This record gives sequence, C-alpha cells and structure tokens, in this order.
Amino acid sequence: MKIDSMGRIIQFAEKPKGLDLKAMEADTTLIGLSPQEASEKPYIASMGVYVFKKDVLFKLLKWTYPKANDFGSEIIPSALADHTVNAYIFRDYWEDIGTIRTFYEANLALAKESPPFEFYDPKTPIFTSPRFLPPTKIDHCRIVEAIISHGCFLRECSVQHSIVGERSRLDFGVELKDTLMMGADYYQTESEIAALLAEGKVPIGVGSNTKIRNCIIDKNAKIGKNVLIMNKDGVQEADRPEEGFYIRSGITIIMEKATIPDGTVI
Repeated sequence: MKIDSMGRIIQFAEKPKGLDLKAMEADTTLIGLSPQEASEKPYIASMGVYVFKKDVLFKLLKWTYPKANDFGSEIIPSALADHTVNAYIFRDYWEDIGTIRTFYEANLALAKESPPFEFYDPKTPIFTSPRFLPPTKIDHCRIVEAIISHGCFLRECSVQHSIVGERSRLDFGVELKDTLMMGADYYQTESEIAALLAEGKVPIGVGSNTKIRNCIIDKNAKIGKNVLIMNKDGVQEADRPEEGFYIRSGITIIMEKATIPDGTVI
C-alpha cells in the first residue's frame, strides 16, 4: 500500500508482482524509517486485519459492492475513492504464513532459545483452549530447542529444533530434527498398539529407529519403524498422495491419517 503524510491509504493492491509490485514502492520514511532503512525497505505491507465502522461496513457489503467477495482485492481498493481509509502502523511481531514454507518456518522459530515471539511473557500471557490431558512423559531423551505439547510419550529419542504436538508417541531410537509434528486427536492403548504391531500394522505416532528431518507431520499420522524421511535428493515439489506425502518447497509433508510403512525411505 501507499499512504500520505497523515497515514491515509492512497493506493492499495493485493499481492502485486513484477511491475505492479515495483509501482507500489513507497516513501517509508513516513513511518519512521531512516533514509538508509527506507531505501532497503520501500514497501508497506498489509497484515490483512481490517477495522470498520459498522454502518460503513454494512453499506459497502450490501449496497456499494454487493458482488464483492474479498476485502483485500476488492473492498479496500474500491473504497479508497469514496471513504477515508487509514493505515495503522504495527511495529511488533507478525509473520505471513500463507505458504507451506512460511508456516513451517514461523512455527519452528518459536522453538528457538530466543524466539521472535514469546508465549511466556508474564505481563501478556497467552492461554490455549484446555485439553485436560496428562503431562508429557519423557524417558531417557535428548531434547534441544523444542516445544513438547501435553499428553505425549517420548521414549529414548532425540528431538532437536522441533515441535511435538499433543498425544504424540515417539518410540526408542527416533530422531526428530527441524520437524513440526501436529500430534493426534486420540490415544491408542498399549494393548491396541501391541496388537497392531503383532499384525505388522503401524500405530499412530513414530516407530522405533525412525529418522525424520525437515518435515511437517499432520494429525493422526502413522509412521513405522526404521523409516527415513530426509528428502536426501533435495526434491522441491512432489505429489505422492497414494504414498501418504507431498513435498512443497523442499519440505516433506506427511498427510493427515497417512500410513508410512516400516522401512520406507522418502
């Protein structure tokens, strides 16, 4: 977007590219940047958060633009001619997670020792919805720069720069690195897990001696024993839904409820 000296938006475009993006270069000294910083950062981006007066919003949606479906590409640009639309300059943490890569990186950044955004600030605590799960059980594990959610079972495994979602099960010898694991919606009992293993099937979680790198594991995935998920060939894009995974921007994505058999190499 472009703004004037009073903060009023005078031009707005949704995700422009090429010459259209070049045309959106703005004087960012207006928002407090030094001339040097302004030359390096010539754009003012929209966070996609909009605040309207109620009567104005009703008028825009019902009468002025009744066929419009999107604020960023239709309502806001069109409203500039007839309404005062101002920008609020936000100077705190914000990340665009509109792609697999940005979603992955924004989540894993929170696992760093000094994350860009802090959940644990005593002045501004952030609370999740209660799951009423027991604490996570950890037995002889190595955990470095990681977030472990509630109700997990970690047994003689290694977790580095990763996030482990609720109810996750990591068996002995598992190595998780640079991985976002979503967790599970329900538990399987020890007897259910034993019965599945006896039948050569794969329970929810990650089986023994499996090594996983640079990966997103969706909910309720079943990953077997001695599996290697490392994308060692550096594939950037691949569609293998019949095998339970995709690759996007070099990141392997294990699908929700997918089963990855013992010994699989991805």
